[in-house]
Amino acid sequence: MSVLLGCIADDFTGATDLANNLVRAGMRVLQTIGVPVAPVAGVDAVVVALKSRTAPVAEAVAQSLSAARWLRVQCAKQIYFKVCSTFDSTAQGNIGPVAEALMAELKGDFAIVTPAFPENGRTVFKGHLFVGDMLLSDSPMRSHPLTPMTDANLVRVLQAQLRSARVGLIEHRTVARGAAAVRERIAALRAEGIAFAIADAVADDDLRTLASATGDLALVVAGSGLAIGIPALHGLAPSAEAERLPDATGSRAIVSGSCSAATNAQVAAFIAAGGNAFAVDPLRLAAGQDMAADALAWAAPLLGLEPVLVYATAEPAAVRAVQAKLGAERAGALVEDALARVAAGLVAAGVRQLVVAGGETSGACVQALGITQLRIGPQIDPGVPWCHAAAPGLHLALKSGNFGGTDFFMRAFAAL
Repeated sequence: MSVLLGCIADDFTGATDLANNLVRAGMRVLQTIGVPVAPVAGVDAVVVALKSRTAPVAEAVAQSLSAARWLRVQCAKQIYFKVCSTFDSTAQGNIGPVAEALMAELKGDFAIVTPAFPENGRTVFKGHLFVGDMLLSDSPMRSHPLTPMTDANLVRVLQAQLRSARVGLIEHRTVARGAAAVRERIAALRAEGIAFAIADAVADDDLRTLASATGDLALVVAGSGLAIGIPALHGLAPSAEAERLPDATGSRAIVSGSCSAATNAQVAAFIAAGGNAFAVDPLRLAAGQDMAADALAWAAPLLGLEPVLVYATAEPAAVRAVQAKLGAERAGALVEDALARVAAGLVAAGVRQLVVAGGETSGACVQALGITQLRIGPQIDPGVPWCHAAAPGLHLALKSGNFGGTDFFMRAFAAL
């Protein structure tokens, strides 16, 4: 059985974000952790979640090509390369190099590129990315500890990452005229030898127009927003059955490693509301203290009561101070390893409803838990659904650091 859409996501939270939008629009979706080895059946779309956003370029390209080849064996009609809605990766890529490699693999000659997701405050106008009312370069992403974004001009950002392909622009005035106008613009750009085009989108209708105009392209490069328009192209409509998950059981917990502004506010709100919380200190980890064991010992008598939170989330100034002492790579690895061991320990202790905040943290936790497939369920907040892993019978929410309302942690479990 062929799948209608094959997706490759450059991190785990981004994968669930994309799958969430597809499910909301009526597709049955399976998310895999890494590239599967066996075929799948009974779903409309497969989202292959990779941990490639900040990986070395060659590694990111190799993983993405492996995913694309597996998806083509499943007869996927289109490949969707899902990137972050703030278009961040490393200075060397990895969006451009992966997109070029996928284009060559699929023998395509053109793809649109748009991280727009208006429902979550991400819009693109005249090729510039806005986060809420701010240019990307003026947003908190400017000081992101791993992938700082100091340029909002996506044409310029993408062009700098490409070896030979040229980047153009599909402006909003074209998108506003409808799918036929977008297709005319694509034809004109192709005639000029343009291989990729940043596409403006400031509202959901713009994304539906872009989806309609690009349904015949072998490759699209986008945040999760474009997905809202794809199921309808295949005659699908929103359905409660598409997001149905097994009933939730067991204890509840949150593991948070993201240091984004949104997650900092969520951690602060949870603690202010009287939530049980344990802070993981990178400097104490570096000194040899087993804070994962400490956190699990702290949590043990609380499980089964109220949700518990184990976090390494901190304000940017504190993160920079730690990185100055330990180095960014070592600090990140210490925290990821500790939080992954915490997540595995919590599940072993009976946690069956787990929220994980942060893309890198989610990747580390999911890998530590040995999860290979997730069924996508109901949305908690835009871009963040509950998922279900049949083994070990775990409900899991993987939250991108920048997503979710301030009271997200307190509302998440009520959504089950």
